[in-house]
Amino acid sequence: MTPHQSIQHLQDRMNKAIIGQEYVVERLVIGLLANGNLLLEGLPGLAKTRAVRAMADSIDSKFSRIQFTPDLLPSDVTGSENMYEEGGEYKFRFEEGPIFGNVILADEINRAPAKVQSAMLEAMEERQITVAGKSHKLPKLFIVMATQNPIEQEGTYPLPEAQKDRFLMHINIGYPDIESELAIIDLVHSEKSESSDEEKKISQATIFEAREEIQAISSSDAVKRYIVDLVFATRYPSKYSEELASLIDVGVSPRASLALDTCSRVYAWLKGRDFTTVEDVRAVVSDVFRHRITPSYNAQAKRIDNNEIIDKILKLVAVVA
Repeated sequence: MTPHQSIQHLQDRMNKAIIGQEYVVERLVIGLLANGNLLLEGLPGLAKTRAVRAMADSIDSKFSRIQFTPDLLPSDVTGSENMYEEGGEYKFRFEEGPIFGNVILADEINRAPAKVQSAMLEAMEERQITVAGKSHKLPKLFIVMATQNPIEQEGTYPLPEAQKDRFLMHINIGYPDIESELAIIDLVHSEKSESSDEEKKISQATIFEAREEIQAISSSDAVKRYIVDLVFATRYPSKYSEELASLIDVGVSPRASLALDTCSRVYAWLKGRDFTTVEDVRAVVSDVFRHRITPSYNAQAKRIDNNEIIDKILKLVAVVA
């Protein structure tokens, strides 16, 4: 089985476990193949945790779930130096925390205080953690999938802009349709009454092979120019329209350019092509820009969210052949 076939099989397995959320499943797979961290936002009960768990269960990997609370300490995430006795001598030994996994579910990440956020920042960006002045490398396959609830803000610590920028994509999870809701009832009932056979898990080597193939995906100068034009439209919106300028306070960082390029290549690879198109860029731009644009007070007052701002940008930025 080729890496592409294996990843398609992964998507199929996840879609069977999370009915009616094909878009979300595809984004999770993009994040996995792009070697980036993801922020999942949705109301309670919309299968955020189940989606991450379904991916972890389908891969030969170590899954770690961290429930973030206001009293969480950095050592609860990273691990700590503990004293032990050996041969009559007392020594310190580092005990790994739950961050030393392959697929990390950071549940309700915005409930963690600043000290914990800083520890997560190092893990997400540097792929290492520092305890007692010593650095410890994280596994080669490492992805943080963080969740947060958009309506419950009491007792939370909003993610700083620097940390939000470390997320490759911000995925919004909505309600399933009627037919999917009916299928969910049947699925949960069958899971309780039947025990399914254990399917063979996808190896980490397969994921790394897929990533190598994605690196070979070509991107034309026109596509790369379109990516940069979209990015610059968030930074200098007045060049496009007065309305757009009134909606944006701060545009996206260069990380957005890199993320948009990477995600469009992954998207093209998933569609079976060895080159990217403008449509690939447009397919992933909302998830890449959503958490990176800082809307103006005017936009907030008019209740215009970042999704609407991105839609306006897509209408205003032309494709240069």
